[in-house]
Amino acid sequence: MRSVLKRPDFRRLFAGLFFSMTAESILLLALAIWVKDMTGSSGLAGAAIFAVVAPTVLAPLIGFVVDRFRRKPFLVVVLLLSAVLLTPLFLVHDRSDLWIIYAVGFGYGISMISVSGALNGLIKLVIPEEELAQANGALQTVKQGLRLVAPLVGAGLYVATKGWGLAVAGMVGFLIAAAVISMMRVHEVAPERSELNWGAEVAAGVRHLIHTQSLRHSVFGVTAAILVFGFSESVFFTFNDQGLHKKPAFLAVIVCIQGIGGLLGGLSAAKVVRTLGEIGTIALGIALFLPVMITGMWPSVWLVLPTAAIGGVGLPYIIVGLNTLMQRVTPSALMGRVSAATEALISGPQALSIAVGAILVEHLPFRVLLAMMAVVSFGSALYLWTKRGLSQDAQPVHHEPEGDGTAVRQAEVAG
Repeated sequence: MRSVLKRPDFRRLFAGLFFSMTAESILLLALAIWVKDMTGSSGLAGAAIFAVVAPTVLAPLIGFVVDRFRRKPFLVVVLLLSAVLLTPLFLVHDRSDLWIIYAVGFGYGISMISVSGALNGLIKLVIPEEELAQANGALQTVKQGLRLVAPLVGAGLYVATKGWGLAVAGMVGFLIAAAVISMMRVHEVAPERSELNWGAEVAAGVRHLIHTQSLRHSVFGVTAAILVFGFSESVFFTFNDQGLHKKPAFLAVIVCIQGIGGLLGGLSAAKVVRTLGEIGTIALGIALFLPVMITGMWPSVWLVLPTAAIGGVGLPYIIVGLNTLMQRVTPSALMGRVSAATEALISGPQALSIAVGAILVEHLPFRVLLAMMAVVSFGSALYLWTKRGLSQDAQPVHHEPEGDGTAVRQAEVAG
C-alpha cells in the first residue's frame, strides 16, 4: 500500500475518494433507516436500497457514455452532479414524500455506476499492473474503515435532523471530492470516435467479458452469490426486529462492526491476491459470509457481532479480487463499458434479489431465508475455488488501435 501512496496522482485520487466514500457510507444505510422509521416496513426499507441498484439495467449504456470522455474530468463532473442530486431530500417530511427518497436513490445509482466506470479506468491509467491490487486494497481499506463510523454518523444525523442533515453531509462530501480530484495531473488523450454503430459500441463491454474466460467465470460465481446476498437488505431488518428485538438504528452498529472486519480485509487483500490469485480471493471472500448467515438462524447479539466482522473481511476480498482481475485483463479503451457490464451482470441480479427478498421477508421466516442464503453462497464459493487456477492463466490484453478504435487482441484463451 505504501508504494501506491507514494504516487502523487494516486494520493490525490485517494484523498478525493475518501470524501466521496464518506458521503456514500453515510447515505446508503441511513436512507433505508429513514424509510423504515417512517413506514415501519422492512420491505419498503429494502426497496430504498433496491432503488439505488435498479439503474444497473442502464449500465451498458452508461458505460458507453463513460468511454466517450476522458476519465478525470468525467469523474469530477459526475461528483458535482451527485451533490446537486441530493437537494430534493430537503423536501421529505412524511410518508407521502417517500417517492422523493426513491427517486434520489435511483439517480444516485446512476451516479455510482458512472463513478465506478471512470474510476476503474483512471486507476488503470495511473497505476502499473503489478500495483493494481495494492491500489484497490487501499481504497477498500478506507471504504470499509469508514463503516466503523459513517453509518453511526448517518443514523445520528437522521435522528438529530430527521433527514436534511444527510443531504448536507452528502453534498459536502461530493463537492470536496470533486475539488480534490480536479487537482490531479493526469495526461489523458481524448477517446477515439468509433466507426461502429452505437449498439455495437454499447455491447463491446459485454462481448469482452463473455469471451475472457477468467472474467466470465468470476462474474458468474459472484452473481450466483449476489442472487441471495440481496435478500439481506430486507432480511436483516427483520432479523434485527424480530430476532434481536432491537430498534432499526441498531443495524448501524452491526454495519459498524462489519467495518472492523472490512478494514482488516482491505489491508490484507493485496497479499491474499498475491497468494491465492484474484479468483481464489473472491472465493474466500464469499465463504467468509457463511458464519453470519448460519449463526443468524439463532439470533444473538454475541453471535452476530463477531460473525459480522468475519463477513466484513470477505467483502473487500470480493471487490479487490474482481476489480483487479477486470483492470488487468481489459484494455483502457473498454474499461468504462466492461466495468458497467460487470456492474449490470452483478447488480442486476442484486436488484432482483433485493426485490424478491422484500417480498419473501413478508411471507417466510427470516431463518429460512438465511438458510437459503448459506446454501447458495457455499456453492458459489466452491465453484470459484475450483476455477482459481484461471487467475494464473489470465494475461493482460493488448489494445491495438484500428479504424474503429476498439479492436482488441486477446492474449487470454477464451473458453
